[in-house]
Parts: sequence; structure tokens; C-alpha cells
Amino acid sequence: MQVKRLGFLCVMLAVMVGMTCDVFGQDSEGEMCVPMGVITIKPPPEVTSQKSPVDFPHSRHFATDCKTCHHTWKGEEKIQGCQTSGCHDQASAPKTTESYLSYSDVSIKYYKYAYHEACIGCHKEIRAKNLQTAKSYQVLGEALPAAGPSGCIECHPK
Repeated sequence: MQVKRLGFLCVMLAVMVGMTCDVFGQDSEGEMCVPMGVITIKPPPEVTSQKSPVDFPHSRHFATDCKTCHHTWKGEEKIQGCQTSGCHDQASAPKTTESYLSYSDVSIKYYKYAYHEACIGCHKEIRAKNLQTAKSYQVLGEALPAAGPSGCIECHPK
């Protein structure tokens, strides 16, 4: 019973903090606010999506440095979304001879390639590190980190 109460209080606190700030903004006293819930990632409005939007659990990624994903963020200004910042705002795949999985400075401007490279790339990297650690037979004091999804239907269910 106590655990349920504590969980409820944590959720309520997160909601109250979230209500006092913009999604990636600052509250009235200039402190950085971080969204606690799930962020839905979807294509730009002009794109007809072939797959369902992705529910990104932002709070599960708090152990990761913010600048890993928000690589142009200087640390003080409001964080802008990838698709609106002029960074990964290309709405269609570039016409190129390179393969789909070969991300270049040109192709990474396409929003879909940017998300796939960042998300799937990171999850595969974690999975590889976990495998390497498991093969080393090290005695660990804690569980290996979850690798996260890297397949289409894992991120885009129906």
C-alpha cells in the first residue's frame, strides 16, 4: 500500500512540475524543464505516413546525455524539435546512389534517417556492448542496461 502511495505522489509531482513549463522550455524562474512522459514522434504534416507514430518514453532515456540526441543544443536555450530546427527537416528521402543504411551529411537531413540512425544505432550499440560484457564473464553488481527496440514493428506497432 505504501509503495502505491509513493508511486502516486511521484506521478503527481511530475505532472505538477510539467504543468509549470513548456515541453522543452523553462519555467517562470528560468529553470530547465524536462518532459517526463511519452513523446509521440511522427512525420512532418506534409508527409503521408506509411507506419504508425513512435511512442518515445523520454524518461527511460534520462541516463543518456541530452546532447546525444539534441546535438546542436548549447545547454541554456529552449530545445527545438529535430524537424523544426533546420537540422533534420527534409520531408523526403534524398535522391542518391548511396544505400538506405549509409547515412551521409546529406541524407541525415531527412527526418526519418536521422531518427533511425540515432535510435536504432544507439540501441544496437548498447546491445553489442551488452554482448561483449556477457562474453567477458565479468561479475556485475547490477543488470546490464536494456538495449531498446531496433526492429520496425517494435517501434511502429500497427
